[in-house]
Amino acid sequence: MATALAELGVTETTLDTETRDHLDQHGYAVLPGVLSDEELAAIRARLTERLTIEGDQAGLEVHQEAGTNRLADLVNKGPMFRPCFTDPRVLACVGHVLGDFKLSSLNFREALPGQGLQALHADYGGPAPASGFQVCNSIWLLDDFTADNGATRVVPGSHRADTVPRLAMPEPTAAHPDEVLLIAPAGTVVVFNSHLWHGGTVNHTDRPRRALHSYFARRERGQQTDQKKYLRPETRAGLSPAACFILDVD
Repeated sequence: MATALAELGVTETTLDTETRDHLDQHGYAVLPGVLSDEELAAIRARLTERLTIEGDQAGLEVHQEAGTNRLADLVNKGPMFRPCFTDPRVLACVGHVLGDFKLSSLNFREALPGQGLQALHADYGGPAPASGFQVCNSIWLLDDFTADNGATRVVPGSHRADTVPRLAMPEPTAAHPDEVLLIAPAGTVVVFNSHLWHGGTVNHTDRPRRALHSYFARRERGQQTDQKKYLRPETRAGLSPAACFILDVD
């Protein structure tokens, strides 16, 4: 793990103290300016193309969701998505949360106008076990996240809770008194401990709100998208040994 991270540019100073402390205390960290305008344009164009190509089959590799457009298995769908599992700032955060880890899945979610509400949830079935945190996610903002367009909400500190929203709340789709909206410009990445309570909100605008989700798990856990099964030879040929290690196909 240490060798792969070093080869991908992660150093002892990649994760600064403020970011590390925010991850520890609040369960998430905001990384501004990870994607450039050129990278955003390439990703948006490719997603539009893939949605047209895949049609009503889009997202089926993982799941589909009413009120959204989804795509899955993005590792295989263009080199413009590779930063989602090779960016050193993101990997440093994930490594801090999980220790040894691998990519679990790389998906796209687009909340449509008037849609997008999710119940508060954690990406693990219960509280973190004694062995430590098991999952960590990252949201790659392809549009500005605003108070009106379905930005993700999180409950700071809830990654340390001894329960999960479906057991603790009578109605997990309702507002939580401690929730905050992740409001930030396009190109930002928000890394969050996936034991953190979180969920999409309603997009009240007339435009879709787009994001990628690069989801990681402890190395001994299964993957949401089995990379050994799905990874295409032509994709693998373009990846470094360190990137293959992150995918667990080395």
